[in-house]
Amino acid sequence: TGDVPLVDIVRQWIKEKYNKPGNVFCGLTHRIDRPTCGLVVLARTSKGLTRMNELFRRGEVHKTYWAIVKNRPPHDSATLTHWLTSVEKNNKTYASLHPRQGAVKAVLNYRLLASTDRYHLLEVDLITGRKHQIRCQLAAIGCPIKGDLKYGAERSNPDGGIGLQSHRITFTHPVSGKVIDVTAPLPHDALWQALAANIHPQRNEISPS
Repeated sequence: TGDVPLVDIVRQWIKEKYNKPGNVFCGLTHRIDRPTCGLVVLARTSKGLTRMNELFRRGEVHKTYWAIVKNRPPHDSATLTHWLTSVEKNNKTYASLHPRQGAVKAVLNYRLLASTDRYHLLEVDLITGRKHQIRCQLAAIGCPIKGDLKYGAERSNPDGGIGLQSHRITFTHPVSGKVIDVTAPLPHDALWQALAANIHPQRNEISPS
């Protein structure tokens, strides 16, 4: 695509910040879809990468996403369970309500946080981590993510991204034992800001439309 890989950008930042000569290590512990914005965890050492990979494998990294969808979901909160099949030819994932050969089980929890007259903000907690999982599962309940043409959005966003943010990541640091809890700032976008302004301070109530 011509873009500089994130790992290369961070590797250069590490060299400059810590005044390290020569090559420096920087490892990607997980991925987010290209049109998604938000948080990604990188490791500065190979040992750190191995330990973070183990945390992910054991399900000890908690990831929360925020998604802007066009249609209000059928319930204000729910657990979605589907069986997903990825097709490499068109780089797309398909959801089924029933097990099928070659499909993997996908589970997420969502909660409606706020609404405007046209869009709705959902908080999504991933129980499993599958390719295009959030995009595919929300589309399966009639709630495609804003700008996500691949999964049913009517039109693209001006910047080519979609209304999905890797919003918060929590885990226990594999070396220090310190609890790491990081939240991403919202995109500088009027719709994101308007929806966020409607969220109840405790986020345990749903703001009226």
